[in-house]
Amino acid sequence: MEKGNPVKKPTLTSAALVVSFAALAQPKPVPVDISGEKAGQESGTFLSAVGNWVVAEDGGRKVLLVDGREWKRGQPSVGLAETARALYGARHEEFLDRVKAFAYFPITVAKGFGDFREGEIAMRFKLLDGQLDQCAGILFDLKPNGDYLTVRYNRKDVNVVLWTFNEGKRKFVKKGPEEVTLPMKEWHALRIVVKGTSLTAFLDDKLSLEYTLPQPVSGKVGLWSKTDSVTEFDGFTVTPKGP
Repeated sequence: MEKGNPVKKPTLTSAALVVSFAALAQPKPVPVDISGEKAGQESGTFLSAVGNWVVAEDGGRKVLLVDGREWKRGQPSVGLAETARALYGARHEEFLDRVKAFAYFPITVAKGFGDFREGEIAMRFKLLDGQLDQCAGILFDLKPNGDYLTVRYNRKDVNVVLWTFNEGKRKFVKKGPEEVTLPMKEWHALRIVVKGTSLTAFLDDKLSLEYTLPQPVSGKVGLWSKTDSVTEFDGFTVTPKGP
């Protein structure tokens, strides 16, 4: 047996350890999983407040479908009162009154994300139909009084826009600089990033909108649509703020 210098085991430097721990500490996307839910029924993971939202199948995968063909002016979802109570308990009456003023705009709220303040929200969408609108949006900053923000893509308007819904009124905030006509019946991606008051939006991974909010966000999150849009949604994830 030959004698020689002992084999030294590799060691991590302090800098490498810092990088390793930082990598471990990075937050991971938290998905909203509807794979176990029954097609043709309302989701138990998304709570619908306005519009007709049901679980559907697309290529053997469960997706969430908003079907605007059943949309009627001024008609919130059938279970609005139950949804409001599940979301806000004793404070649900104010939410009910405010949401009814926004009945043009179907919304559904993701369970398990009570107070999103910073991070990323992402989803995929497929536009199927719609005579008035062909829309898909991310709902965020939803308050107990029914106020909220949304970043949405509308193929009819060929753009990405940030809207605010406040005290029963919808208000245009900012439009992305480019017109974009996405193909129908294909999957696309929409993602927003919130850092303090900084908001950025990405459509199919391309920067589409930048805006400085008047104040930080704090509220529930979900999905958004408009009038008679027929749209499928998939891959909804929330990534909280990193360390």
